[in-house]
Amino acid sequence: MRSLQFNFPFRALPFCYAVIGVLLLCYLATVAMVMSYAALTIEFTQSVRNDTSVVALLEKQYLAEVAGITSVDYGREGYAKPQVKLFVRAKSGTALK
Repeated sequence: MRSLQFNFPFRALPFCYAVIGVLLLCYLATVAMVMSYAALTIEFTQSVRNDTSVVALLEKQYLAEVAGITSVDYGREGYAKPQVKLFVRAKSGTALK
């Protein structure tokens, strides 16, 4: 009777070690990718916070300047209200006449 045992052309134990080594390398590569992604995400978040604070500072300066302009008494500065308002009639600005 024939033997029912199948003979592999290679040994099973070194093959299993090779598979475990490849899986370990894949695991380490995945951990490295996740860690670098986390570091980039944290860096981007900090950059957004810095930009937000710069925009808030510029907005504060802008609003202070606008408040200074609108609170000026132009009569005290030497400006006078116009006596007569004239409106100039202009020709049509369109090409169709």
